[in-house]
Amino acid sequence: METLNMTRVEPISVSRKWLAFGLCVVAYTLSGTVSTLMSVYLPVAIPELKGAAVSEAELGEIGAYVNAIYLYGWMCGGLLFGVVSDRIGRKKSLTLVTALYGISTCLVTIVPDWYSLLAIRFTAGMGVGGVLLITTVYISEIWEDRSRAVILGVLAVCFPIGIVTTGSLNLLFSNWRTAFGIGIIPVAAALLIFLLLPESDRWKNVRAVKNGEESIFQGQNRGNLIRGSLIFGAVLIGLWGIFSWLPTWAQSLLASGQDGQKERGLLMILLGMGGITGGIFSGILMNRFGKKNTLMATFATCVVMCGVLFITNRTFSSIIYIETALLAFCFGISQGALSSYIPELFPFAVRGTATGFCFNVGRFFTATAVFFIGSLVAVLGGFGNALLVFSLPFLVALFVTFRSK
Repeated sequence: METLNMTRVEPISVSRKWLAFGLCVVAYTLSGTVSTLMSVYLPVAIPELKGAAVSEAELGEIGAYVNAIYLYGWMCGGLLFGVVSDRIGRKKSLTLVTALYGISTCLVTIVPDWYSLLAIRFTAGMGVGGVLLITTVYISEIWEDRSRAVILGVLAVCFPIGIVTTGSLNLLFSNWRTAFGIGIIPVAAALLIFLLLPESDRWKNVRAVKNGEESIFQGQNRGNLIRGSLIFGAVLIGLWGIFSWLPTWAQSLLASGQDGQKERGLLMILLGMGGITGGIFSGILMNRFGKKNTLMATFATCVVMCGVLFITNRTFSSIIYIETALLAFCFGISQGALSSYIPELFPFAVRGTATGFCFNVGRFFTATAVFFIGSLVAVLGGFGNALLVFSLPFLVALFVTFRSK
């Protein structure tokens, strides 16, 4: 074991802790908005960037590139900026990643073509991946033990709140470029983070502890690593495939000539609200029925609801709103339950490393799967059939969870 010299620092005041939490909430919430904003505007943004009308198959292909490249960026940011934050500190790295996704989002307002959009969405994804990681680490280090779990739970709910914000922006702004001007808010938040927030005192007093006896790739850890990666990766594939393309699928059900702005916006709001509600209820359900049983029931219900939503609806009707809300509720439960279930697969000594591996490998699988949805649209004859395929990963998650101890 290696111990570094300890630097004496003053405790962080309560008011500065709440200021830090408030700015982290802003960064975390808008990361949810930035993650889903292109999905809701995709049917109108791509034809404008192409300068011509596009077929459903072409829209699916180009949209697959846009969504997949964002998720690849998210994965890279989640891996890279964790290392960066250990080197330069939590405050500086949080400033960097918040500014990165904010500036990238602002640049979408002037993007000339969809090729440039790919590069911008990649850097935005990197910033969001960094924000979701570093805000959690930062708050956990500066907050007192007795209320840490509660405050981190509140922070986690901010992402689906950002999805609700996406739906609201869609209702407010018909011009998609105007909506992406929201990127100015995280840019301002990054400046305030740099100027006002304290550095983590635990990071300043860090101990470098090296454990050569335990590895995430040895013994029981290796099996749990495979199971954790399969479960989380499968759920992300299903969730992101459906989240990213549900508004476009709904647009395809409308009569020719309808712009679908209202329908797409309301669906995105329902996706976010369902995620928030499901995340809140996940803890209650896990305490009542156990983590494993809750996850298995949730995955099974996701498969059923996907079948109901994408098989029974051939034209747009109000029932789609109800079915989407129920599916989103299940999504929220799965995310809340997995945030507790996956870490507990591993002993404390390797928990952070192993959990990060499971989450980011899952994002790699997700980006790759979402990339191919354009081909599925063409082969299977429409967005509904293609999205139905994305219910199959929930069966994989159900099976692996059932086989786990």
